[in-house]
Amino acid sequence: MIFDCHTHLFLPGQVGGPTLAASRRNWGPKGDMLATPEQHEAAVAGLDGAIVLAFDAPAVGIDVPNSVVAEYVAGKPGLFGFASVDPNRPEAPRLLEEAIREYGLSGLKLGPIYQNFYPDDRRHFDFYAKADELKLPIMWHQGTSFVPEGYLDASRPAALDPIARAFPSLKMIIAHMGHPWVDECIAVVRKNTNMYMDLSALAGRPWQFYNALVSAMEYGVTHKILLGSDFPFFTAEQTIAKLWDINHLVEGTKMPRITDAIIEDIIHRNTPELLGLQA
Repeated sequence: MIFDCHTHLFLPGQVGGPTLAASRRNWGPKGDMLATPEQHEAAVAGLDGAIVLAFDAPAVGIDVPNSVVAEYVAGKPGLFGFASVDPNRPEAPRLLEEAIREYGLSGLKLGPIYQNFYPDDRRHFDFYAKADELKLPIMWHQGTSFVPEGYLDASRPAALDPIARAFPSLKMIIAHMGHPWVDECIAVVRKNTNMYMDLSALAGRPWQFYNALVSAMEYGVTHKILLGSDFPFFTAEQTIAKLWDINHLVEGTKMPRITDAIIEDIIHRNTPELLGLQA
């Protein structure tokens, strides 16, 4: 199985405000952040499946509706849509349950640096309790971002540890291995049974990518790394190629090598089974 646990749809008008402005400042004309259904279908055509993420982040101008993701994944074997509800919204637990019941989505996407909330604030624990009750895995963007308006101080992976302890059966994934706090992410994932991390987007920073994998290998948690691309920024094909090429950075040195067995294991991880996703 080859499964991409981290992909996006961005239709025209769904990314605006601070995020679009910052993206254009960073990448010019390429910063419009579009990912159409046709482009997504082409990107996942050779895979066994993928997670497609909605995103409710009004604080920074992102609105990828649950209904759009649900409509896109409907009738496509192997594709799982994750809902998103801004935890700052009044009655967020009810809104989450309604989204799941109405649209048949399979998980929850949260990003404190985009939704501007502190994950370990006890006011949000009823929201996590609802996700736990509904048996929804949570995908967290718990790391940095280029958007100036985002809450960087809310984005440390360690902020998820109180949640994992309060809800030990709640499955959670830290996207991008929590970059740049990769070792902190590894520490949190290592100590909590139902926590995982994905390596999406790290391939764009080869030295960080290499060191993240070495650290995970030394801590014995490579079995908790999920394959993810962060499409449209990367594809699964590109990510896999970068994985196989990772050791070229240390050729001719005594630096550690990522073993072929670990690379194969990451590429062929049965993520739907680990997260309890039902077709």
